[in-house]
Amino acid sequence: MCYNFFLGTMLLKRVRESKHFNAFFTDLYPVNFMKAFVSVDLEGMPYIVIPGHLNIKGTLYDEARKIATKVTLVVAEELHKNGFDGVVIADSHGPMVNVLVDDLPEYVEIVRGFPRPLSMVSGVDDCDVAVFLGYHAKFGTAKSSFDHTYSGGSISKVEVNGVVVSEFLLNAYAAGDFKVPPILVAGEAQLLEDDVKKYAPWAETVALKHSLSRVSAKSPSMAKIEKELKEAVNRAVSNFKENKAKPLVAEKPVRTRVTFLASHFADVAELLPTVKRIDGLNVEYVAKDMIDAYKTFELLVLAASAMSALLTNLS
Repeated sequence: MCYNFFLGTMLLKRVRESKHFNAFFTDLYPVNFMKAFVSVDLEGMPYIVIPGHLNIKGTLYDEARKIATKVTLVVAEELHKNGFDGVVIADSHGPMVNVLVDDLPEYVEIVRGFPRPLSMVSGVDDCDVAVFLGYHAKFGTAKSSFDHTYSGGSISKVEVNGVVVSEFLLNAYAAGDFKVPPILVAGEAQLLEDDVKKYAPWAETVALKHSLSRVSAKSPSMAKIEKELKEAVNRAVSNFKENKAKPLVAEKPVRTRVTFLASHFADVAELLPTVKRIDGLNVEYVAKDMIDAYKTFELLVLAASAMSALLTNLS
């Protein structure tokens, strides 16, 4: 018995040392395999300035899709050149089917469709870094292209542990629960000044547009945008490899306050037992971590959308 065990051990040792064994396990478990997560919104993309850019039936929706796809693929390609073996793209505006899929590279996976778990950051959980493209400022920001927070039809303000958040900050906190740091944000200039440089100063930024009003903006040429994005990706990856990038982690438990645009949204929200009504427009809840807080927020937004649809049908 001992002799057979000895022979088996020696044989296993020889197999492990063979190049065939190493090649097999290298294929299964690549050394230093890195994956980047890219969340793509529309309102902060260059040249997108009117409501007709933003919905499926819009007169300029096809133009918006081409712009968003171009920007996204430039960043994905540069991430791949900088050592990321995989890139997960989360299509994250409206129905979340905006990015054109015809020319996706082999190393890209895309998350599409809504509703889905973790919405704009679905797929971030097994990635190493996060990139946010086409992002915009929070609701109530002056002279900022399509300012809103998650749902322009129902949400006025969202606070996480007392901090008023934009979609970038909300999503970065969710990524932080998975220890995924934001390394690059490209979008509307006011968001970059108000939130990114304040809460994630290590993240590289690219201003894709400078708003003149809520429905007007000035943007560079696409050639210049491509150049700036490539340079920003290079810097962002270097920062990550030098351990300069940090996850944004919300203190636990997470206290979230949601301010609605109308009281009937709060009427519906307080039906959830974990949600406390504060006043006519405000509700509050406490979650064990940012992921649970995010999921509850998603549910409240969906309930508000259902309430809007109901009132429309009754009118």
